[in-house]
Amino acid sequence: MTNKTKGNAGEDLACRYLQKNGYEILERNKHYSRFCEIDIIAKQKNTVVFVEVKTRNTNTYGTPMEAITRTKFENIRKGAQYYITENKIKNFRIDVIGITLKPELKIEHLKNVSLM
Repeated sequence: MTNKTKGNAGEDLACRYLQKNGYEILERNKHYSRFCEIDIIAKQKNTVVFVEVKTRNTNTYGTPMEAITRTKFENIRKGAQYYITENKIKNFRIDVIGITLKPELKIEHLKNVSLM
């Protein structure tokens, strides 16, 4: 499985997880520059949620959450700002979903993430 295939499969799992939990998927893979792609833009009640998804086969080389660097987070934040401005959004947050495929499927969802 290539990294792109694994990433797409993880995003599909994340979308199903979010929909099962009451989210509406608005967009996927929204690009703002070659550095900024927002994996999933969803809506929960009156809040727009920007979701970064990280998928790993195993935790052998670290968890999916550990793969989100400060630079990656800042790029997501910048993309979210563009979207907020374009669409006049008032309520929003950034979430992260980490998916580990083996030895068993594990989905971890962190809400309202920020890096200080």
